[in-house]
Amino acid sequence: MEPQSSLPDDLLRAAPKVLLHDHLDGGLRPATIVELAAEIGHPLPETDADALATWFAEAADSGSLERYLETFAHTVGVMQTASAVTRVARECVEDLAADGVVYAEIRYAPELHVESGLELEDVVAAVQQGFEEGMAAAGGRIVVRHLLTAMRQAANAREIADLAIAWRDRGVVGFDIAGPEAGYPPTRFLDAFEYLQRENFHFTIHAGEGFGLPSIWEAVQWCGADRLGHGVRIVDDIKVDEAGVAQLGRLASYVRDKRIPLEMCPSSNIQTGAAPSISEHPIKLLASLRFRVTVNTDNRLMSRTSLSKEFALLSEAFGYGWAEMEWLTVNAMKSAFIPYDERFRLITQTIKPWYAERMSG
Repeated sequence: MEPQSSLPDDLLRAAPKVLLHDHLDGGLRPATIVELAAEIGHPLPETDADALATWFAEAADSGSLERYLETFAHTVGVMQTASAVTRVARECVEDLAADGVVYAEIRYAPELHVESGLELEDVVAAVQQGFEEGMAAAGGRIVVRHLLTAMRQAANAREIADLAIAWRDRGVVGFDIAGPEAGYPPTRFLDAFEYLQRENFHFTIHAGEGFGLPSIWEAVQWCGADRLGHGVRIVDDIKVDEAGVAQLGRLASYVRDKRIPLEMCPSSNIQTGAAPSISEHPIKLLASLRFRVTVNTDNRLMSRTSLSKEFALLSEAFGYGWAEMEWLTVNAMKSAFIPYDERFRLITQTIKPWYAERMSG
């Protein structure tokens, strides 16, 4: 008999959650895309919000990372003015707060939003304004910070790294590279990562999603990644025998021993072909082996998901209850790029008391 979710929807949404891997241009409200597109004459495949939501989900559901990335032409296309970027950022915070997220790091690539005259600095300032408006509207229930992303297929990594450092005390807490993994190894951007390390700054690297162990190895051992974006393919370095005993290879052992966080995005991984189904997602094996696993949304629009929904799917597939959800949430909070005292305060004052109350009832 298949496990059933033991976590009621209303409590799932109320539960304090932490989100480390979420793309700003992958989480727009469909109605907002329709309105912003109409203002600038951007052609859309559908102009009804519900129909557009379905189009995004189906176009992203191809099993190909490259095809999945094509859907962003429409979200990025309507995010080319400061007012549009601020609106999207504000609504992102509002939507996460409504879903019970208490801390989030939202990533985006400033270089994708300069087609209509914005400077890179203008993009970051517009996002920060939206985040501040959203946090104020949420009445202190959520803290949101930026991760600045450089695109692998471009050559702007060092410039974006400089931008991240310039904004480090104004909302930006980390750096990232994203885009197609195959053909664009993280070592191409080694100068940016070495610069960030010299500046005592944090960074995560998309690795082990569309490509395998070599991508993870380079991200960790050459570039010094603090976290791995996805990291699903680390399971290629783990062998499970017929008795169910796992043997870890040297890279998998290193990642686990060093507590390098894995930013896992179950629904997204199925869409891009990184995992065959939720029930077969490596997250269960990796969690059982006590890797530093975290649960994330990646692109809420394309995956038609929320962090509550991701936890509901894991609960249904694996029988996860409040104890597992708390462990995964604390993992994420421990792995955040904000200072230790702020992480500790959220864990001890917000996260653990809530789950303790659920589990004692």
